[in-house]
Amino acid sequence: MNIEKEEFEVEHDLDIIQKYLGLKLKTFLLLVFFVIGMGVYIGIILYGKNSVQVLLKLQTYETYLQGDIAYLKEQNANLQKEFFELKEISGESDKTSE
Repeated sequence: MNIEKEEFEVEHDLDIIQKYLGLKLKTFLLLVFFVIGMGVYIGIILYGKNSVQVLLKLQTYETYLQGDIAYLKEQNANLQKEFFELKEISGESDKTSE
């Protein structure tokens, strides 16, 4: 019975954290601050000013602009073709008369 009494006294002296989680108070607090810090860091990465969402929106906008550039190049080529055809029909030339 002496051993049981000593074990009970040892368990009674333990903090709640150490008793239920098996961690010292300092270790527990460091772990809590680490988890909170990582949560804040991941939140900033996902939803902050330089976040993944901003990156995805910019990539989508870049794709849109590249399509717009291709359309405008095609339209420019057609207008240049039409301009040179009209210039040829009107009889104007790029060379100046001597």
